[in-house]
Amino acid sequence: MVMRVLFAHGFEGAPNGGKPTYMMEQLGWDVVAPVMSSKGWNIEQETNVLLDYIDDPDIEPFDLIAGSSMGGLAAANASALRPDVDFAVLLIAPAFGLDEMWRNRLTVEEMRVWEISGRRMYQGFELNIRLGWDFMVTAEEMSWPNLNHPTIILHGTEDDVVPIENSRKVLNNQSNVIQLIEIEDGHRMQKSTEYFEPSARQCLDVLKT
Repeated sequence: MVMRVLFAHGFEGAPNGGKPTYMMEQLGWDVVAPVMSSKGWNIEQETNVLLDYIDDPDIEPFDLIAGSSMGGLAAANASALRPDVDFAVLLIAPAFGLDEMWRNRLTVEEMRVWEISGRRMYQGFELNIRLGWDFMVTAEEMSWPNLNHPTIILHGTEDDVVPIENSRKVLNNQSNVIQLIEIEDGHRMQKSTEYFEPSARQCLDVLKT
């Protein structure tokens, strides 16, 4: 049986990025990878992108919901919001604690200006976008979702974007997290691909029991 996967890329990722491409070309999985910013940039909007696919009766159900970085947080929120739908979850350097990360990145004054003006320009490697204050409002509400499905987390010990301690916290506090696999890698998780298939199979085995 070919594994059906809904993949959520990260904040500056893309549907044709290295991880979903590996899943398709090397593992032979049937991967659907939407543009995560198609509804907007905040975590609620990105989660809703996934829910549209999960809820669509005309789309074949997914075996696995996978996500990287902010896409991983969106996948975790999809698990929290759809407890009665059967699927496994694979999270790759998920952005748990999203609100704290942004508050730690900016000064108190920068946060105040963002809240008052309602907008902040973000310049990344390939992005130049305007984020509304709704980005922080939804981050505060959705940074620590309760996972309702068998989940494995892959996280790099050298991640300088999302602290690995955030994934350790989720592992220690949520019973549906089967395992946190710590990899000697950075946030891009370029060494993580070899763990995709065994992790997905392990989660699906638990789901079937």
